[in-house]
Amino acid sequence: MQLLAIGLNHTTAPVEIRERVNFSPERIQAALHDLIERELAQEVVIVSTCNRTELYYGDKNNTAEVIITWLSHYHNIPYQQLQNHLYIYSQASAIRHLLRVACGLNSMILGEPQILGQIKSAYQVARAAGTTSRLLNKLFEHTFSVAKQVRTDTEIGSSPVSVAFAAVRLAQQIFGDLSTQSALLIGAGETIELAARHLHENRLGRMIVANRTVERARQLAKEFAGYAISLEEISLHLAEADIVITSTASPIPIVTAAEIKQAIKIRKHRPIFIVDIAVPRDVEPAAGELEDVYLYSVDDLNEVIQENLRSREQAALKAEEIIDTQVLHFISWWNSLDTIELICHLRERAQDNRHRVVNKAKRMLDNGKSPYEVVDYIAHTLTNTLMHSPCAQLRQAGYDGRDDLVTAARQLFQLPDNT
Repeated sequence: MQLLAIGLNHTTAPVEIRERVNFSPERIQAALHDLIERELAQEVVIVSTCNRTELYYGDKNNTAEVIITWLSHYHNIPYQQLQNHLYIYSQASAIRHLLRVACGLNSMILGEPQILGQIKSAYQVARAAGTTSRLLNKLFEHTFSVAKQVRTDTEIGSSPVSVAFAAVRLAQQIFGDLSTQSALLIGAGETIELAARHLHENRLGRMIVANRTVERARQLAKEFAGYAISLEEISLHLAEADIVITSTASPIPIVTAAEIKQAIKIRKHRPIFIVDIAVPRDVEPAAGELEDVYLYSVDDLNEVIQENLRSREQAALKAEEIIDTQVLHFISWWNSLDTIELICHLRERAQDNRHRVVNKAKRMLDNGKSPYEVVDYIAHTLTNTLMHSPCAQLRQAGYDGRDDLVTAARQLFQLPDNT
C-alpha cells in the first residue's frame, strides 16, 4: 500500500484556482464515493478549506497522475494548469506533511488552531462515507494525538498572531473572565467577524454589533446571540461596553473622545478597553489620554503580533522535532503490518496442524491405543511438521550459499553460532 498526499494551498495557488478546486461540504461525500467506485483509491480523505484542498489516499496500484486527472475532470480545469499548482508527497513525506498541517506549521498564520478542527471534520466525513480503513484511520488518529502533544509541549498556539485574536487576548489580560463583560463591535467585516468568534469562544457575556448596514449587523449578531444597532446609535450604547473593537472603512472617526468621556462618567469610571483596528482610525486619538480608557491602535497590536510571531517561530522548531519523531513511530507501525500478517498466517498453519494431529490422536485413543503411545505420536508428528519446512529451506540455503538466510535463522530460532 502506498500513501500519497496531493494538494494545493495559499503558497502554491492563487485564490482563483483555490476557489475552483474547492470542495463544498455538500459535494465532498459524492467526491469520496466517486474515487472509491472508480477504484482510483482504496482509502481517501479530502481536506478542503479556503486556503487549501488536499487529498490523502492509500492505494496499491494507482499513481498521483491518476488522481490529478480525476481532479482535472471533476473541477473542469486543464490538467497542465492544475498540475502547475499542485504538490505531491508520498509515504513518510505525506505523513510529515499532514502532521505539519494539523499542527498549524503549514498555515498562512503560523500555529493557527482552526485547521486542526477542519481536518477532524474532513476525517469524520470520510469515515461516515466509508472511505477510510486501517491505514488512514490510524494515520488521522495519530495526527490528532501528535497535534495535541505539540499544543501541550510547545508554545505554538499560546501567542496571538492575528489582529482579532490579539485584541481578544489583550481584553482577557485586562478583564480576566469575559463571561461578565459586554463588547461593542463596530463594523461587520472579516476582522470584526473573527473578533466576534474569538469573544464567543471565550464565553463573552454580551455582544452588541454596530454597522452602517444594520441588516448585516443583525446577521452577525444573530450568529453569536448578540443584538444589532446602527452607527448612529453607538453613543447611546457606549456606556454598556467594557470592550470596544472597531474596524470600519469610515474616512473620519466614528467615536469621539467626548462620547467616550461621557460613557466613562456614566460607568462611574469602570474601565473601557478599546481596540481601533481601522485605518484611518475610527476612534479619536485623544480618547487614549482619558483616565480608565485603554486605547490600542493597529500599530500597537502589530508590535504584540510581531513579538508573538517570533515566539511561535521558536516553538515551531520544537514542534518540528516532535513531528520528526512521530513520523518514525508511524512508519514503524506501518512496516510492522506485513510482519503481523505473516505471524497470523504462521499461527493459522500451526493451528491447522494442531487440529489435524489432535483429531488423529483422539481416534487412536478411541481405537484402544495407550495414552503413552498417543502422546509420543503427538510430540513426534508436531515436531516433524513444524521443523520440516525450515530445515528443508536451510539445507537449500546452504547449497545456494545464502548466508543471509542462515544468519536470519540463527537469530529467529536463537541458535548458537558454530563458527
